[in-house]
Amino acid sequence: MNIGAVSKRSGVPAKTIRYYESIGLIASAGRSANGYRVYTAADVETLRFISQARSLGFAVKDVGSLLNLWHDRGRASADVKALAQDHIAEIDAKIVELLSIRETLVTLVGRCHGDDRPECPILESLATPESLTNPESLATQELPATPRSRHCADGASGT
Repeated sequence: MNIGAVSKRSGVPAKTIRYYESIGLIASAGRSANGYRVYTAADVETLRFISQARSLGFAVKDVGSLLNLWHDRGRASADVKALAQDHIAEIDAKIVELLSIRETLVTLVGRCHGDDRPECPILESLATPESLTNPESLATQELPATPRSRHCADGASGT
């Protein structure tokens, strides 16, 4: 079958299939007499496997390892489990990082009046990156003294 049919059956875009071939994640397809790539049902299965692994967030390098283990009928399931556990550890680290980013943004948003004033703690912190790498400094960072706007932070009119 041609690349369009394989793409449709596997759910993997043709461009991605070509990329996977170029980096050796899948074997280069054979060619028909007219030069078109020719794929097999096994290629569709492999592409579905890759797609599933990628949807779980495995890096391309790890997908290659998983493919090797999948094709090795003499594999030890402990090797597969170790790869998955390593990936879980990476996910956990990313969650911690994302929570820290979220905490910083919540703090910045809480400090922004969101009114007609030009001063903005969010922009000021982006302009001074050291304040973003030390979230504790955000709590003690002084805002420039400015006259109070006629609007409160919640959008209600103030006095």
